[in-house]
Amino acid sequence: MKGPAYPAARKVAGRVEARFARLAEAALAAAKRNLAPVPDAATVEAVIDAAFWASLRREEGYAPKISLAYLPPEQADPSLKFARPLPLTATALARLAPAVERPGIHLGVWRCGEGGEFCVWGTTRAIPRLCFVLEVVEPGLLVVKYRRGRDPSKFANVVVLHGEEVKVVDEGGASQPDCPGMVTSLLGFGTASAQSDHVDVLVQLAVSMRAHARGGTLLVVPAGSDAWRESILWNAAYTLEPAFPELREVLARCEAEGDDPEWQETLRRAVEAVAGLTAVDGAAVLNDRSELLAFGAKIVQSRSGSEVERVIVTEPVAGSEPAVVDPAELGGTRHLSAAQFTQDQRDTIALVASQDGRFTVFAWSPCENMVHAHRVETLLL
Repeated sequence: MKGPAYPAARKVAGRVEARFARLAEAALAAAKRNLAPVPDAATVEAVIDAAFWASLRREEGYAPKISLAYLPPEQADPSLKFARPLPLTATALARLAPAVERPGIHLGVWRCGEGGEFCVWGTTRAIPRLCFVLEVVEPGLLVVKYRRGRDPSKFANVVVLHGEEVKVVDEGGASQPDCPGMVTSLLGFGTASAQSDHVDVLVQLAVSMRAHARGGTLLVVPAGSDAWRESILWNAAYTLEPAFPELREVLARCEAEGDDPEWQETLRRAVEAVAGLTAVDGAAVLNDRSELLAFGAKIVQSRSGSEVERVIVTEPVAGSEPAVVDPAELGGTRHLSAAQFTQDQRDTIALVASQDGRFTVFAWSPCENMVHAHRVETLLL
């Protein structure tokens, strides 16, 4: 086989194949059905290589934003099937891109014909669990992911490739005893607790906060407790009285209605409304019942607290080592104030989006006896 034009494709192909094989083995052991085929290393390499070079092209001035799913046509129902499958090439992908750039549409990839060459057979919105998906986010930025759970819109990232930089998501990243449920969910591990809907909505809020690109902070506090108010300068906050319940109410209806598209769209709008408030100077405050309490809140050190002096920073990427740093090294005022808040209010978490796309989840770590900053932008792409 001819060597790949994009070296990173071959570099990660074997690891991706092994990861999907482990996922499939675990799913079969749990009696899961209708699973997607496991991609071999040659498939992974071919799909990444073609998509990378397609990402660097432009069609009528626009950079391609596409999603490719590896599955046979018969496993995608409903689907749009081409009378003649197209070759899996950068040219073909770039030309198709304007038609399939909307979220939820995947180009189906499989081996076609007697020669077994890779081809694009059509498009689909329906893909099975553990389906290998490659998303082109922007020129040179690709994400390998798979569909997880019952919700077809939920994915877990496996590898992020950005030019020559390769980040493999650490499968063991959720093994920390005090890992926040939100980070565990992003890593692809579900939660069976009653808090699962709240955790899922935090993930959606994180994605939306990152998308508005203005930077912002969301504080998540316990319902029924006012202790967190000691860390807020109230004359600078937009306080809500009573708490705004829309997000909680929509979540309850979504749970009752299942996967009803109308309520899922209502939830999306409710999430975007809350995430938009984080762009206001100061922090938005949400309780763990998904009720909005305030926005534009200024964080201050509590009277009974001490100044935060160090923070442990981790990123759920294979080979990444934890680092203990001065909180001033994390970024700007948002990061410093979030670290201070979670040190003073140890039963809370803080979500911080940077304008440059970085995203950090702050939480108190009883194991480390300090604030833990989880860098999770790799999981949000």
